Amino acid sequence: TDRGRAQAWLLGQWAARAGLDGVYSSDLARARETAQPAADAAGLPLRTDARLRELDFGSGEGLTTAEMQHSFPEALAAFRVDPASHPLPGGEKPATAVSRGGAGLRDICGELPHGRALVVAHSTLIRLLLCDLLGLPLGGYRRVFPFIRNCGLTELLVQDGRAALLQYNTPTDGEAR
Repeated sequence: TDRGRAQAWLLGQWAARAGLDGVYSSDLARARETAQPAADAAGLPLRTDARLRELDFGSGEGLTTAEMQHSFPEALAAFRVDPASHPLPGGEKPATAVSRGGAGLRDICGELPHGRALVVAHSTLIRLLLCDLLGLPLGGYRRVFPFIRNCGLTELLVQDGRAALLQYNTPTDGEAR
């Protein structure tokens, strides 16, 4: 959308002054299109990685909550209680998503051991990875991190295989929500 492109442009403005050493994104088009202005502004190539893709929600993909409630009410209720133990029908297990996404992040850290990287990924994967990196139960990702705003900045310091959360979901557009 026009709003999404404006948000990506603002992320690019941030990236131009952020001192980045690398820009990475999921290989999905929406992530690439969001990350490209930042890569361009930072004068860096955009590197994509399929391991940074969003969690696969199986039968829930593309459905509204009301549609899921109609199609599989019991599964949706179980998902709401503990999404890590009860993924939506046919959906990816959150632990599997954390394993693949975490491997992608570890590789980025290995490529830039003393550098700063921008990683553009997807809401649920980010929240799951935050839980994993901070030692929180995966099943609480929706409660502890209720949402991620588009182009919101979440900053981690990773040293010696441990992560510290420096900022979470900070808007790049100057809006305080």
